Amino acid sequence: MDPADDLSLPFLLSAAFDSLVDAVHARLAAEGFPGIRAVHGFAMQAISAGCTSAELGQRLGVSKQAATQTAKALTALGLVERTADPTDRRAIVLVPTDRGIEMLERSARAFREEIARWRARVGEQSIDSLLRTLTAVTDG
Repeated sequence: MDPADDLSLPFLLSAAFDSLVDAVHARLAAEGFPGIRAVHGFAMQAISAGCTSAELGQRLGVSKQAATQTAKALTALGLVERTADPTDRRAIVLVPTDRGIEMLERSARAFREEIARWRARVGEQSIDSLLRTLTAVTDG
């Protein structure tokens, strides 16, 4: 496929995303965080300081059932814990554990280092231009 072919763009974006995420996940696994998937990182970012499963679903744009399954997976990985909501006795709040916070910190560091490798490979200007372009076409 000709790299200048517009139709190659979705495939190249997907391959770049997969390559980046796979490298970060391999590093996380080597650092004691096996089994991390992209959805886990997105969910951890969405959980932030805490939220219910329903709120997680809204933040991720998925059903409450899908959010609940993701929360169960994060709990099994030791990344979040379920706590009682102090304002609503019926609600359960998902909050990151210390391990979850550490995973996010290591993940952020790994992403920065992988992007630094991209910068070394294709140049600062190319990556800066790519970031500007992706920001513009996705409305930031």
